[in-house]
Amino acid sequence: MRLDFLAALSGVLIALQARANGELSHRLNNGLQAALISFGSGLIIIAAISLFNPAIKLGISNIRSAVRNGEIARWKLLAGALGGSFVAIQTQIVPLIGVAIYSVASIAGQTATSLLVDRIGLSGGGKKEITGRRIAAAILTVIAVLVSVLDRIDAKNLSMIAVIAGCIAGAVVGVQRALNGQINEYSHQSFTTSLLNFITGTSLLLIVFLISVATHRTSFVSLPQGPWWIYTGGLIGVIYIAFTSTIVQHLGVLTFTLFSVGGQLVGSLVIDLVSPTDGVHVSVYLVTGIVMTYAGVIAGGVSSSRVRRPARY
Repeated sequence: MRLDFLAALSGVLIALQARANGELSHRLNNGLQAALISFGSGLIIIAAISLFNPAIKLGISNIRSAVRNGEIARWKLLAGALGGSFVAIQTQIVPLIGVAIYSVASIAGQTATSLLVDRIGLSGGGKKEITGRRIAAAILTVIAVLVSVLDRIDAKNLSMIAVIAGCIAGAVVGVQRALNGQINEYSHQSFTTSLLNFITGTSLLLIVFLISVATHRTSFVSLPQGPWWIYTGGLIGVIYIAFTSTIVQHLGVLTFTLFSVGGQLVGSLVIDLVSPTDGVHVSVYLVTGIVMTYAGVIAGGVSSSRVRRPARY
C-alpha cells in the first residue's frame, strides 16, 4: 500500500480522534480531564496488547540495547511527553481563540518545524534539503487550512499570545513525529513506539491534572454515560502513533504532514456530513481548502521526494 495514502489515512484518524475527544470534553466540560482519559485509555489498551505480543517485548529489548550502546539518547524516548504537552496546550488555548484559528496556527507550526527536522534528519530517515518547492508547498498548505476555516474565524477576542502558543503546539507535534521515527528506527516495532508514547504522555498529563486539581484550577468530573465512541480517542491514538512512527521514516516529516493535513480535512468533511457537531456545517471554504491542500502536495513534488531508509552506522 502506498505510504502517501497511509499518511492521508492517518490524517483521517486525527479528525476522528478530535471528534471523539471534543465530544468527551464537551460532555465533561473539562478539556484536561478529557485529554487524560484519552491518553490513559490508550495506555491501558497498548499495555494489554503488549502482554500478549512478543514483538512489542522484543521492540522494548531493542530500545534498551540501543540506549545501552549509546545509539539513541534517553531523552528522545520522552517523545510522548511532547504529545501530552500538545494536548495540554490545546485544551487551554482553543477556548481562547477557537478551533479554527488554533488549527491554522498549529498547522503553521507543524509545517515550519517539519522543514527544519527534515533538514537535520531528526526522523531517522535521512536529511532533506530546504528547497523552494518544499517551502512553497508548506506555505500553500497553511493558506489552504486558513481558507478551509475562513467562515468559522471570529477575531473579536483574538489573542496574539494564544496564537503564538498554537504555533508552538504545532511545532511540538512536528518534533514528536520526528523523534518517533527515530525511536522506530531502533525498536523495529511501531507498537513499541506507541507504548513509549503513551507511558510518557499519560504521565505528563496526570501530573498536570493533579497540579490543576491541587491548585483548584480544575476538578475531577464523573464520566458521562454518552455514546460509546466518545471513549475511542485512546484506541485511535494507539493506531495513529504506530502508523506515523513508521511512515515518517520513509516520507520525511514535511511530506507526511502535508498528506496528513489533506486527510484530516477530508475526514473533517465526512464527519461534518455524517455526524456533525452542533452548529457546524459544511461550507465551500472547507472543500476549497481540501483542493488547495492537495495542490500544495503536488506543487511541492512531495510524492517524488521520498528518501530510502539509510543504513545505520
